[in-house]
Amino acid sequence: MSYFKHHVFFCCNQRQPGETCCNDHKAVDMQTYAKDRIAALGLKGRGKIRINKAGCLDRCDDGPVLVVYPDNVWYTYVDREDIDEIIESHLVHGRVVERLQLKDPQ
Repeated sequence: MSYFKHHVFFCCNQRQPGETCCNDHKAVDMQTYAKDRIAALGLKGRGKIRINKAGCLDRCDDGPVLVVYPDNVWYTYVDREDIDEIIESHLVHGRVVERLQLKDPQ
């Protein structure tokens, strides 16, 4: 068993002006919101959920992005409602949010 049930990484990369990056879409604010929400729900800690910032996840053109491990599910999002849906559906109930999921390029 891994230390955390789910480990969520938010791309919080900031590129040079004019280059696409997740942080242009308030990624740091959304990561902070998710971290606070997980704590408020009592889902933070060993055997539960960890929310982290990440540097570039190399999918900024699809961004903003986050990835949930160990499930290897990538998401994009627009606002707090999307984050809430990912938390409730995927992290709590184990159901992938299809409308926000990024598919792997083939």
